[in-house]
Amino acid sequence: MRRVAQVIRVRPEKVDEYCELHREVPEAVLDRLRRCHITNYSIHLLGDRLFSYFEYHGDDLAADLALMAADRATQNWWQLTAPCQQPVDEAASGEWWASMEQVFLME
Repeated sequence: MRRVAQVIRVRPEKVDEYCELHREVPEAVLDRLRRCHITNYSIHLLGDRLFSYFEYHGDDLAADLALMAADRATQNWWQLTAPCQQPVDEAASGEWWASMEQVFLME
């Protein structure tokens, strides 16, 4: 199992909209996440930053993320959520959600 933590900025004028969208995530989007071996997915808000965490139980995260990106329901969902978001300064070129480095884990 691989733990993945990411961060992105939420546009201040879009915070309420973003939170409202996530009160009813379409079941097709949730199903795609599950079929891509993603569990325990959560998103947290602090100021203008969104922090996401999920656990990946597959063998090829890049391939599963590509399947997700090709999924029509997920594409439609991203059309709603993307205008609310803005990559952080620390994001690599072309990176939307910036990956975070794990520095501690208590097991």
